[in-house]
Amino acid sequence: MKLKIGHQELIASALAQIETVPLVQAKELLDDPDTVFIDIRDVRELEREGMIPNAFHAPRGMLEFWVDPESPYYKPIFGEGKKLVLYCASAWRSALATDTLQKMGVPQVCHLEGGFTAWKKAQLPTVEKISKPHSV
Repeated sequence: MKLKIGHQELIASALAQIETVPLVQAKELLDDPDTVFIDIRDVRELEREGMIPNAFHAPRGMLEFWVDPESPYYKPIFGEGKKLVLYCASAWRSALATDTLQKMGVPQVCHLEGGFTAWKKAQLPTVEKISKPHSV
């Protein structure tokens, strides 16, 4: 089977349209009350690897529904006007998700360069996944 466009082209196209936050800058944003890190990985990845402190978990499969105020699944954290820094393991899913949210009209959305893998490799702070869901 030959696809019209493969995942690499999709990611490259997204990266050309979105803001990528370098690790150094992202670390500084950790203490910014106007910034929220959004972990879009699968819950099993969080349980296995941990997450960025105070990150909000929004599974990739539900993200568009959680962001849209017209959706019955809307989460108010997405309407607070804060800068959203999306991340996944390797920055592929987060690039595509950031591009999608940007197309939806979400302001101040970007993604983490290198994803959680790069974050951990740089020995930046991580925490274990909180077993209870965030109440928002």
